[in-house]
Amino acid sequence: MRKQGVLLVNLGTPDSPSVSDVRKYLDEFLMDERVLDIPAVNRTLLVKGVIVPFRGPKSAKIYKEVWSTETGSPLLYYSQKQQELLQERLGNDYIVELAMRYQSPSIESALERLKKKQVANIKVIPLFPQYASASTGSVNQKVMEIVSKWQTIPDISFISSFHDNEGMLEVFAQNGRKYNPENYDHIVFSFHGLPERQLTKADDTGKYCLKAPDCCSRFGDANRMCYSAQSHDTARLLAQKLNIPKEKYTVCFQSRLGNSPWKKPYTTDVLKDLSAKGIKRILMFSPAFVADCLETLYEIVVEYHEEFKALGGEKVQLVESLNDDPKWIEALEKMVKGN
Repeated sequence: MRKQGVLLVNLGTPDSPSVSDVRKYLDEFLMDERVLDIPAVNRTLLVKGVIVPFRGPKSAKIYKEVWSTETGSPLLYYSQKQQELLQERLGNDYIVELAMRYQSPSIESALERLKKKQVANIKVIPLFPQYASASTGSVNQKVMEIVSKWQTIPDISFISSFHDNEGMLEVFAQNGRKYNPENYDHIVFSFHGLPERQLTKADDTGKYCLKAPDCCSRFGDANRMCYSAQSHDTARLLAQKLNIPKEKYTVCFQSRLGNSPWKKPYTTDVLKDLSAKGIKRILMFSPAFVADCLETLYEIVVEYHEEFKALGGEKVQLVESLNDDPKWIEALEKMVKGN
């Protein structure tokens, strides 16, 4: 019997923390028209003429801070562990491949391996809990572009969002409980940011997104594929699991790039507001990532913690991501099997 194929796809990472490899990664990442959704000529001038030359050395220094001499990139390490452990759970009837949207291992090479093994079908799981055109949408588009050139195209299905997946939520909640949330003054759910224009583009009705200040806090048919609305819903569901009252947590967005308006509130502004209110200890979740990476291990653990201390706070404690937790691998297995 022909085996079933599974393709796990995460964002990507430089091959090393060297300036040249970081520049190569940034170039591929930012030249994606779904990531930097501006006219092609403007994008090329901005990325190749400004961002990559000047941001490359700065980013390389940060990557060196999280890079392990033993395991390399934390994002790649945990993604590989997820692939290996999922393969073990699924057994010989499945073939699980891992790819990165940018750099190595490439989506094209992973799909080619599945093709050569003549799998009966392929289930694509972009490893982003909340759907966004710049992440999940980009992965799905790339897969379809590659497979569209095959002479024989197998059945292909996509999981475009799992923001409310019970297994995922339980692992984040389990990790949070280790820190006794009740002992912290405030809980922050910090998600990766997106430009507001990308949120409005994803509103197929053209009548809902950002039309009201609280449009993302209500989740329903009108905004079911909105990244911000899904993020707010993830936070709400996690807060319920941890018995955190609404007044004790805040949803915000990090990793802003450029001067155009991004989804608010920004995490840095939230830290300022909380410190002004006398908050001293913050427990921070980052549920947009299924594996710890630069955005969690450096941006939160180092930058936000130091920023908050400079404002008079005492502690920003990161709740670790899903990584290689067995319950997360079980949740992936259920996604594959449609349970």
